[in-house]
Amino acid sequence: VLWLTTGQDRREWVAVHRKHHAFTDRDGDPHSPLLRGFWHVLFLNAYYYAREARNPVTIRRFAADIRQDRLDRTVFSRGWSGLALGTALLCLILGLGPGLLAAGVHAVLYVFVVAPLINGLGHWRGAKNFGNTAYNSRVLAWITGGESLHNNHHAHPRSPRFSARRLEFDPSWVVIRALAAVRLVVITGAQIPRTAPL
Repeated sequence: VLWLTTGQDRREWVAVHRKHHAFTDRDGDPHSPLLRGFWHVLFLNAYYYAREARNPVTIRRFAADIRQDRLDRTVFSRGWSGLALGTALLCLILGLGPGLLAAGVHAVLYVFVVAPLINGLGHWRGAKNFGNTAYNSRVLAWITGGESLHNNHHAHPRSPRFSARRLEFDPSWVVIRALAAVRLVVITGAQIPRTAPL
């Protein structure tokens, strides 16, 4: 799904994400607003991500456990083909005009709005449940699939659920639970405690 909707290689995405967690808001963090400035991360997030994703040392160090198979090397390493196929599927399902419009709106929102807000605002302002440098935004969580509950995510990075308190809504968790109910996914990893300590 990552490849179809963003054109991103999973090893690159995982490596950049893990490096961000390893060096959160310190030297080595690929997209920290505390180091680079809030507006820089907000407007240049895609650049910072792409630059780090091209770093072979980052890939080797932070995604060594993700082995590439033949499909990864021949198909999924070509991002533009993923975007083209994803757009073609949208056009097939929605029709040519609506499909192209949906693909364009998604690209603009993901690249220039959602990801920068998560990486920028998620380390700049908001509420905290746990003692780390990230912040939560309950309002933005509704449009970011829960990812704006960023403080919770940094406290429990392996958890599939972003919410930690009663009034925090994680839309992705609802989808994950629904997929698990029909046995399309298996939920693994530690769950965030229902009540956060702070």
